[in-house]
Amino acid sequence: MAQATLTARVDEQDKARFDHFCSSVGLNTSTAINLFVKAVLRENRIPFEIAQAPDPFYSEENLAYVQKSVQELRAGKGNVHELIEVGDE
Repeated sequence: MAQATLTARVDEQDKARFDHFCSSVGLNTSTAINLFVKAVLRENRIPFEIAQAPDPFYSEENLAYVQKSVQELRAGKGNVHELIEVGDE
């Protein structure tokens, strides 16, 4: 079977970390990429879930903080401040 070259640009640090990982599991980078290609062709899809990183605003910790703050405001424990627009100094 004829071989072809696949070229991809990746972040330098990501490549170094990927090379290190591959080495630590007994593979070289080319073999790891070939495993990925074969899995895509076999399954006819990307062989793992692709999802956006969660928005930190909606983290449990932040939502709990917001809920606590709303409760405090409703209980009259808040302070009213004027909105300061950028450049209104």
